[in-house]
Amino acid sequence: MATNVEIVKTGNEHNGSILRRFTKKIQRSGLVQAVRGRRYAQRKPSDFTKKKGALKMIERRNEIKKMIKLGKLAEKTPRK
Repeated sequence: MATNVEIVKTGNEHNGSILRRFTKKIQRSGLVQAVRGRRYAQRKPSDFTKKKGALKMIERRNEIKKMIKLGKLAEKTPRK
């Protein structure tokens, strides 16, 4: 998304007022809000990544069950 914002100096206008006009124009264009909205956006994980994570979780659960059966890990007690 490219937005051009142009400010032209008029007559005896000083730099402070030019900067103020520029800032106002940028704010009205909505560009700053759009950029801030995308700032922390994260990509959605791909199907392959989800599948890999699910398989890893299943593998870990099976490993924990095996450890519990062998007596190397205490069995979880239900919370009250």
